[in-house]
This record gives sequence, C-alpha cells and structure tokens, in this order.
Amino acid sequence: MARRRLGRRFGWLWTAYSVSTFGTFFAFDAFTVVAVLVLHAAPVEVSVLAAAGPAVGALVAVPLGPWVEFRRKRPVMVAVDLVRFAAVLSVPVAFALGGLGLAQLVVVSVVVGTADLAFTAASGAYLKGLVAGDDLLVANGRFESTTWTAVLLGPPLGGVAIGLFGPVTSMAVDAASYLLSAVGIRAIGGGEPRPARRGPASGGLLEGWRHILTHPTLRPLFLNTVLVNGLIMAPAPLVAVLMLGDLGFAPWQYGLAFAVPCVGGLVGARLSAPLVARFGSGRVMAASGTLRACWPIGLAFVGPGVGGLVLVMAVQLGLITCIGVFNPVYATYRLERTGPDRVSRVLSAWSVTGRASIATLTGLGGLLAAVTSARTAVAVAGVLLLATPLLLPRRQTGQVSRR
Repeated sequence: MARRRLGRRFGWLWTAYSVSTFGTFFAFDAFTVVAVLVLHAAPVEVSVLAAAGPAVGALVAVPLGPWVEFRRKRPVMVAVDLVRFAAVLSVPVAFALGGLGLAQLVVVSVVVGTADLAFTAASGAYLKGLVAGDDLLVANGRFESTTWTAVLLGPPLGGVAIGLFGPVTSMAVDAASYLLSAVGIRAIGGGEPRPARRGPASGGLLEGWRHILTHPTLRPLFLNTVLVNGLIMAPAPLVAVLMLGDLGFAPWQYGLAFAVPCVGGLVGARLSAPLVARFGSGRVMAASGTLRACWPIGLAFVGPGVGGLVLVMAVQLGLITCIGVFNPVYATYRLERTGPDRVSRVLSAWSVTGRASIATLTGLGGLLAAVTSARTAVAVAGVLLLATPLLLPRRQTGQVSRR
C-alpha cells in the first residue's frame, strides 16, 4: 500500500510535533532527576514537585480552553512553545549561575503543565481544520507512532547525556526542542480565519463538559479513557517500588522492561488505520479497548530474576500494542464528533479531568499500598480495569461535519 501524502503543511506540523515530543522524552522525569541529583531534595519535596505541575496546570487550564477556542490556533501553538522554551531553559541557566532552587523547579513544572494543556487544546482543533476525512485517522496514527518512537529512544539517550554532560543537559535539549517546534509550526504558513462564535460562547470549560456528558457516545468513551488512564498510571510508582525495592532489580533492568515494549506502540499505531478500514472504528475501539484492560493485572504477579523481567516486558508489550491501536482511533472518533466551535473546550475539559483522575487514583493507590502492600494495590487496580470495557461505546452516532 502506497504511503498516503497529507501535504506540505501537515508535514511541517508533524515535524514540529516529532521534535518537541522527542525533546520531552529525552528529558523524561528530568525535574525529579535534577531535584535529587542537584538539590538533594527529600522524598516529600520530590512528591510535591511531581504533583504540582499536573495539579496546578489543570486548575489554571480551566479558563484557557475557552480562551483558545476563539483564537487562531497556530499563533497560540507558537506562543505556547516559546513559553515552554523560556521556562525550561531557565533551569540550566540558573544551574550555570549557581542559583537553582526547588521553588524554581516547581514554578517551571506548573508553567509547563499549563502550557501542555493549552497546546493540546489548540493543536487538536488545528489538526481537525487542517486534515479532512479519512486522513484524520492517518494523521493521528503518525502522531501515535512518533510518540512511541520517542518513548523508546528518548529516555535511554537522555540518561546517557546526563551521565556524560551533567544533570541539566536533558532539560537544555528539551528547551531547544520547543524552540524548533515553534519554528516548524510557524513554517506551516497559509491563512487561518479567526474562529466564528457560532456555538455557545459562554460557559467556559463547562461547555466542553456539557458537550461530552450529553453526547451518547462521547460520554462513555470519556468515562472509559479517564478511568483507564488513571488506573494504568496510578500503580506505576508502586511497580517501581516493587521492582527496584522488594525484588532487587537494577535500575537499567527496570528501564529496559518498560522501554523495549514500546515497539508494540509503533506496531499498533501502524495497524490502526487498516483495521478501521476493514472492521470500522467502533469495533476496533471496542476490541483494542477491551484487550488493553486485560494486561495490567499481570504486573501483580511479577517475581524476581529473569522470569519476572520477561513477565513485565510481556505485559507491557501487550498493553502498549493495544494502546497503540486504540489511541489514534479514539482521538479521531472524538474529533469527528465534536463541532469546530467547541473542539478546544472539549479537549481541555478532557485533559483536565484526565489529569485530576490520575492524581486522585495515584494518591488512593499509595494509601492502599500503605495499608496493605504495593503488590495488593497493583492487583486491585488491575481488577478494577477489567470492568472498564463496559463503558466503551458500542455504536457510532452523532458524527459532526467539519463544516
């Protein structure tokens, strides 16, 4: 099958996305690394740093969705990239000047977390206007493939760079990636009309939630994705404690167990469009969404040695392959069923709820682990995941025209 061409403008958008995504994963967990290695932060300080960005960013993003909705999206994306560039670059600059402190890391984390949500809202709406019809699924599949490539390559290369050149190196690269992304988005060119206020202009982010919760198929999809993402992410620190602590795996083994399976994300993303062409988006979402919920419970049975490492890699490979299929289909399905007058608000509402869910479930998982054990908490999250496919939409209704 010939590779479908989506045009020069999409090519620049994809290039900008690729550069910034690689920079993000090259600097994966960089705030924690800098806090521990440079500032010698205590565990409670590291926890505050990890939670501050998503939590405050989600709160600040509430008025940003409506603000983005009625503005040209490309200038917003460029501005957000420049804000992220300046914020992240301030860390290596302060380190070089000997003035870096934990408070600055927290502020930068909050700024980047807020900017990430604004960029997601603007870029989703911009993609819907740039790419039409069946090409939307192809475009989302390419973004998904790029993400998993960055997840596979970025953290190991970032770790090597930190070892060779120091703890803030990865953040300097991340900052540069945002600047290059802004240049790429600026190079897209072409006109972009100012969005007309054809839909409800009031209500802020509440309009996004109203659209989601009153839509017959977006509502169950929203509940499913928010719960699944939270229940997948919540046990992550507990699995780290289990593997690196109780089971005695070396850090490189832990990293390998979660990096190699990312190949499955590439495979899944490439399969998503052919599968939809053959079976339809509803069936593909139902099948891949159900299968992805079945894998994480396997992490509760991880043991020491090679057998445990192989088990984690097998579980992650199955999970990530299913996610690689599901995500482009779900992202396309969501855009197709949201009118152009409210895309930014819907995406913002979705992102804010998702981050709040992850933070809440992670906290509850930690409390359960304290009362019982890390393995028990991982098992409970896995069992709860098994019920989430009941929320997947089983029919395709309410598709919205791009016009």
